[in-house]
Amino acid sequence: MTRIGPAGWSYKDWWGIVYPAKKPRGFHELSFLAQYFDALEINVTFYRPLSAKTAATWLEHVAKNKNFRFTAKLWRGFTHDRNATEDDEQEFKDGLAPLMEANVFGVLLLQFPWSFRNTAENREYIARLRARFEEYPLVLEVRHASWSEPGTLDLLNQLDLGLCNIDQPLFKRSVKPAALATSAIGYVRLHGRNYQSWFTENKHVGERYDYLYSVQELEPWLDRIKTVEHTTKDTYIVTNNHYLGKAVVNAIEISSILKAQPVNAPPPLIEKYPELRDFTTTPEGPDQLTLDPG
Repeated sequence: MTRIGPAGWSYKDWWGIVYPAKKPRGFHELSFLAQYFDALEINVTFYRPLSAKTAATWLEHVAKNKNFRFTAKLWRGFTHDRNATEDDEQEFKDGLAPLMEANVFGVLLLQFPWSFRNTAENREYIARLRARFEEYPLVLEVRHASWSEPGTLDLLNQLDLGLCNIDQPLFKRSVKPAALATSAIGYVRLHGRNYQSWFTENKHVGERYDYLYSVQELEPWLDRIKTVEHTTKDTYIVTNNHYLGKAVVNAIEISSILKAQPVNAPPPLIEKYPELRDFTTTPEGPDQLTLDPG
């Protein structure tokens, strides 16, 4: 099954664009988005371990969508700072436990920075992480072109570790767009192409991801997604160009094109981005703005 959705959902700049301008009584972002998407990527786990209580609450908000799955980024203590302890590992796993037990957890994403190069030491570190988190389906995201060298795919196949296909601004040593799968899980992440702000200090929160793909820019990725689908059991398509709801726009466009039919979309989003009318059904009324919080 292919599941599509944005990365994260708690953005102040989404109110009045993705969400209604005024929060209705009983409204929750997760319940709302689960009407439109079968997957959401948890970003907060990159910054701190999730609490089991929070995870259990989230389950209630997505319960009406039986196809729904969460994916999550591994805490940065394992991937960026690399100072995580055994206690940190247990705390992280405890937070995900309710999602695992309810069978609504799809993939754990190991996202490494540009500085993480393909060296013997780093390959060994990946293998150790695979062993430490063996209970989860894992996908590796690397951004430096050294990981495109021969032998990388063989290593990931041996580890049963999926490879994340990414779209990012292309510099000299960037990983280029691909349609690769090294496990039963396929994963695609679209970060946008904001070259000006990719490696610079951002002027505003989200500037790096302030980019809206045109349909023409998405077309090669639609072909890559279909290639990945043919070789995997489950595929996840995540749009990370989140500023001002642009990730939601592109996720809806991708969903509509892959399904070859119009799909539902949040009414405020269609008003902000009228080009979505070519891919969406006509909103039926105010009921689309709220969901029973569970």
